[in-house]
Amino acid sequence: MTRLESLLLSRSVRHGDFVLASGQRSSFYIDCRLTTMSAEGMGLIGREGLRAIRAAGWKASAVGGLTLGADPVAYAIAAASFADGPALDAFTVRKEAKQHGTQRLIEGNFTAGATVVVVEDVITSGSSALRAIEAVRSEGGSVAGVLAVVDREQGGREKLEAAGFPVRALTTATALGLKA
Repeated sequence: MTRLESLLLSRSVRHGDFVLASGQRSSFYIDCRLTTMSAEGMGLIGREGLRAIRAAGWKASAVGGLTLGADPVAYAIAAASFADGPALDAFTVRKEAKQHGTQRLIEGNFTAGATVVVVEDVITSGSSALRAIEAVRSEGGSVAGVLAVVDREQGGREKLEAAGFPVRALTTATALGLKA
């Protein structure tokens, strides 16, 4: 078991009866933010996420996804890339466009024409990643791939791959000893 998996198990996994954002019921819940927002988790996710992006061969200028779960993942990878270039900047996709100021849907370091990696804390159904992908594409960007910290192995990866987006995960529910 990797250090990241141990940290996820100790900080983020809860057992009980849960309704997930996808609407599915589950006997376990992974509150990945308890890991992704921890100092150790950020360090591990930054290094491992950057390594996974490079191993996949994805050429991108930025990483980001749907707020809030994707934010610390993107920021950790961006910080790690600065130390071990080339640098990847970070961006955030809002759940809806701001109604004031610039009225942007995507905040941070994203520009039309950019190729990006969409990140997620946990993939269940794939709908959050698809919303982020839709936002990136509607703003003139393209997506090299999707990187998740945890794949719950409940069809999200397959849905994203069927839509034409390669997926990598730092770990899976199976690797964590959880039954989907």
